[in-house]
Amino acid sequence: MVNPKRYLVTAALPYANGPLHIGHLAGCYLPADIYVRFRRLEGEEVLFICGSDEHGAAITLRAMKEGISPRTLVDRYHRLFQETFSGVDIGFDYYFRTSHELHHQVARDFFLKLYKKGEFVEKHTEQFYDEKAGIFLADRYIKGTCPECGYPEAYGDQCEKCGTSLSPTELIHPVSTLTGTTPVLKTTKHWFFPLQKHESWLRKWIEDGVLEGQQHHWPEQWRTHVIGQCRSWLDGGLRERAMTRDLDWGVEVPEEVPGSAGKKLYVWMDAPIGYISATQKWAEERGADWKKWWQDEETALIHFIGKDNIVFHCIIFPALLHAHGDYILPYNVPANQFLNFEGDKISTSRGWAVWVHEFIQEMPDRIDELRFYLSKIMPEHKDSEFQWSGFMEAVNSDLVNNLGNFIHRVIHLTHRLFEGKVPPYDEEVAITASRNPDELSFWDSEVLDLFDLADEVRQQIHAFEFRKALQGILEIAARGNQLLQFNAPWELIKKNRVAAETVVHLGLIYVDVLGLLVHPYMPRTAAKIRALLNKEAIREAGELKEAFEILASLERSLLVPGSTVHPPERLFRKVEEAEIQSQREKLHRLLSKADKPKEAKSSKPVETMPTIEFEDFSRMDLRVGTVLRAERIKGADKLLRLEVDLGSEQRQIVAGVAQQYSPEELVGKKVVVVANLKPKKLRGVESQGMVLMAEDRGGRLHLVAPPDECEDGAKVR
Repeated sequence: MVNPKRYLVTAALPYANGPLHIGHLAGCYLPADIYVRFRRLEGEEVLFICGSDEHGAAITLRAMKEGISPRTLVDRYHRLFQETFSGVDIGFDYYFRTSHELHHQVARDFFLKLYKKGEFVEKHTEQFYDEKAGIFLADRYIKGTCPECGYPEAYGDQCEKCGTSLSPTELIHPVSTLTGTTPVLKTTKHWFFPLQKHESWLRKWIEDGVLEGQQHHWPEQWRTHVIGQCRSWLDGGLRERAMTRDLDWGVEVPEEVPGSAGKKLYVWMDAPIGYISATQKWAEERGADWKKWWQDEETALIHFIGKDNIVFHCIIFPALLHAHGDYILPYNVPANQFLNFEGDKISTSRGWAVWVHEFIQEMPDRIDELRFYLSKIMPEHKDSEFQWSGFMEAVNSDLVNNLGNFIHRVIHLTHRLFEGKVPPYDEEVAITASRNPDELSFWDSEVLDLFDLADEVRQQIHAFEFRKALQGILEIAARGNQLLQFNAPWELIKKNRVAAETVVHLGLIYVDVLGLLVHPYMPRTAAKIRALLNKEAIREAGELKEAFEILASLERSLLVPGSTVHPPERLFRKVEEAEIQSQREKLHRLLSKADKPKEAKSSKPVETMPTIEFEDFSRMDLRVGTVLRAERIKGADKLLRLEVDLGSEQRQIVAGVAQQYSPEELVGKKVVVVANLKPKKLRGVESQGMVLMAEDRGGRLHLVAPPDECEDGAKVR
């Protein structure tokens, strides 16, 4: 099954013992939502499932500490999760909960079938028991020193530093994460699932994409770190895993199993079955068939998770599904890595985080801006970092100055030049433009360029490369700005009205396509763009597919000439320093001085170069410019070739920033250029100036960006 007929998308069930923070959002919920919305824009059949994970020892203990029942605790966070997801426009088709009786029944039936098939091994073992809490400890609630690499924070089931599969008894100096005490060993009976029995086919399925002799998926489409972590587990040898626990709160082991009294399903068996029970509940309420989503080989099952859940979704759960025999296996598991925050790891215990529900309350008009920034820094292949200064720069530069500015310019020109009506276009119009040297008409070449750019965005999203796709969208906006700047319809109309009409019509097509492409990332902004164009709200019913067909055919336009366009309005407003400063102050107020992460600023005095005379400084000609194009220089890992608009001229500049910025990130950005620097060849490319950069304490380079009000060519004094 390499060409899916439909897509079943799941996002990791959030654990109902604390609120959601930005790491959770960037880790799996936002990429899942983007993927689902985009697939629907292409006309695909998609079901998007999630729910609250409401069982386990940690919930029991927290409820005990608060003097409430586990039910009261999970009810609280289930409601908060629903409100939070709704507040940031994560559009699940169904959001369920594992405490629901239907889920309990589905999970019990699943376990019972495996038991009757002889898939479990019954064993009496010694397990760690927390005498202070009065409970047996799940593997994840035991920490200690890894016997393989010496990492002191290894979990009882896996060392997250070296990836070694562990059992709690292998840890050196084990400690209960619930009470901080040293646990003791007690004998208990449980049912184990022999993973080693499934090692051979799991390896073939993960590494080659082959299942039972058939090509199930293309492993090259799986992320490298996902394959790598799975291979580490397989190479280390799979072991038996307990599927039951001694707990008071959870799914009962079926009474048909002898000796099951008081035993509960292990939460890591219980929770992923929640995907199945949620689908069944969704289908039950609609009179639909749930089995086509879980038991039809033409369905692609895609799990969006964080990297700490890879082994459960790529090895343990698939092995359980395969042993059961009635279910499909995951088609892809595009796990993200971790998001850090302001120079440190996110810590829920210290409050070192941005809580999503608080962001919604405090910045209700910046939901799309949050979705945009988290998409831009999404930790797809390596850990990334949320910084309030980065949030401000992304909004002000990418959204206000690039995307928002372009759309505002096009709508404004439509009203200024054509009384708010979509102007006609002439396919045969010829406009002199240096960027249009081929034999195609101006109209054809521009539309085909737009199609290619939009199709590249499409291919990136299909490959789960959401950051690259977002940069492609910004590139379209930057190209749209170039379209206006190079052809200047406000001047062109004085000598060639037909040409000016065609330019603005093309600009409106860019706006229309951008409205569709930004919808998965910023649905509220997409709705505003549609409203400006006086078009119906996006339905996610194959509209992008239709737009692609129109663009590719060149036979007609996406817009009807003569239709009304609403007056321009600002899609985004700038983030002011005071806004983010208040967030920093709030964060630090919540931290005790002893528990703060390291300060961002050094207390050491700034080391400066020897003093110079004012005349020395005044010899430098510093000018404001805008990056029009950027590309990599072959054979140079650190160098990019930039074309910078200095107002009266364009300069070619070689900048050593390829490790900090992709070419797409630089297009449209304001820069400061040393304009009178003697030209110099770098890797055979002449650099006609230098772009000023600032270096942070980690050695990373950042653009020195002038205010947006400064025009290209303005002198920096």
